[in-house]
Amino acid sequence: MSTTSIPSANARAKPRVSFRRFRAWLVACATRPQARLWLVIQLAILHAVLWTFILINLKAAQDVHMDVAEAYGWGQKFLLGYGKHPPLSGWVAGLWFKVFPATDWATYALAMATVGGGMVICWLLALRVVDARRAFLVVVMVALYPIFNFKGFKYNPDLLQLVTLPLLVLAYLNAFEKRSWQSGIWFGLAGALALMTKYWVLTMIGAIGLAALIHPDRARFLLSPAPWVAIATMVVAMIPHIVWLADAHFVPLTYAGDTYSLDDSRQVHQLVAGYFLHNFALLALPVALAALAMALVPPWVTLLLRAPLRIVTRAWGRGANPGVNVSQALNVWIVQIIVAVGPPLGALVFSIYMKTDWGISLFFLVPLALVAIPALRVQSATLFNIAAIWLVLSVATLAASPWIAAREMAANAGNTSTYGARSDLARELTQAWHARFASRWAVVAGTMESIQPMVFYSPDHPSAFTPNEAWNSGLTSLEDLKKHGFIGVFDPTDGRLPAFEKWVSEIAPDAERMVMTTRRFTHGKAGPSMSWNIYIAPPGK
Repeated sequence: MSTTSIPSANARAKPRVSFRRFRAWLVACATRPQARLWLVIQLAILHAVLWTFILINLKAAQDVHMDVAEAYGWGQKFLLGYGKHPPLSGWVAGLWFKVFPATDWATYALAMATVGGGMVICWLLALRVVDARRAFLVVVMVALYPIFNFKGFKYNPDLLQLVTLPLLVLAYLNAFEKRSWQSGIWFGLAGALALMTKYWVLTMIGAIGLAALIHPDRARFLLSPAPWVAIATMVVAMIPHIVWLADAHFVPLTYAGDTYSLDDSRQVHQLVAGYFLHNFALLALPVALAALAMALVPPWVTLLLRAPLRIVTRAWGRGANPGVNVSQALNVWIVQIIVAVGPPLGALVFSIYMKTDWGISLFFLVPLALVAIPALRVQSATLFNIAAIWLVLSVATLAASPWIAAREMAANAGNTSTYGARSDLARELTQAWHARFASRWAVVAGTMESIQPMVFYSPDHPSAFTPNEAWNSGLTSLEDLKKHGFIGVFDPTDGRLPAFEKWVSEIAPDAERMVMTTRRFTHGKAGPSMSWNIYIAPPGK
């Protein structure tokens, strides 16, 4: 007669014990000084790798965004400015593509490496304000923020600000605490680095300046050498770029004025409303998931509905919370409120076109601002819960990404701006140039939307030239164009076509003209066909 063995109670308990040990290990690593930095770096690397593969799947039927291709083109030469923007994003792209090939996956890896670096800096920043337990909660909330995953697919100056602006705020908190001339130098260098990313960071610099004036401890900070050394250091560090800006007749400012000024006040109001709704909707995900991880949704809602001033006053009155540096938390609250409200108000007052992407760099402090509320209690189990939520969602998205991409392509099959085969056109034009002239294709001319993909995808990586625009990148010149010849690429539906054809007739009257049509097939699915007007001007003799 056979017998069936029954597992003992100890045997059945082993998985639970292992689970508890893993949770205890995670919490220990998140809070122990010797291990927590390495844990956060590992989290950032894993996040970057997972989301690089997700983006490769999601974007398989698409060419890289024109902003990414533009940054690649800038990186071919290390200049002090590139027409529309300061140079840092171009420099970073140039260094990256000296190591990695000019392929789609390398651009997504660059974007995710950027947000991964931003995650680590956000954690270092959080440690200036809250204890290690809360700081780990902050960094995982940041990882769940769509700006650091789905919306972070395109590398450009906006995305790079997720590194330089957290670094700027970190340097400010350090200077505010130490009030030494050394901390002022680091603060000034961080400010210069941020300004070399995009002039939009003046919003954050202004918010930090206002925070320093509003903070109750402002006298101790403003009477110390730190802020004044910081200002001097930033000005000195910016001198080379300022000289370039003057030599370029301040074209980036001309670009901003020509591109983002509006006369229709109703449209401005609609754009500002869309800006708020878009950015608050993105923030809802990490906040809701953190609340779920804490299993304390009602208290969170209660805290969020209280008047911020009342919370600050009560927290200040009862002394420091063991998990929160209230003085530094006050800096974070002030800065975040100003950068959330200030730019939209400025857009309303000055009738400025408000892009939703401008919020990418301005809301990274929200997770820290919420976690730094002294009345909040963060239990050890919360750290494991939030990390588990992040991992499950990331792995599930990776598994579902091919299906998501197929559904998106089916729903937007005729969208040429997303699925047009510009990479195929770049390769065909390269072959056409080689067949005619047996030399490298050096210059491509047209609008940014049409020519930047040519720069990235052509094996020759020609320099971009945008005629009839004052803010040319400076990577090539009209003399180079006449000497080496060029290929003009233009969308026939673009209203600027007559002006471009007039320019071609004046510069290269003997240019060969044709129409080319391309279409991409991905996994047997046909993308939309797209046609371009092509102008091939031979090299000068």
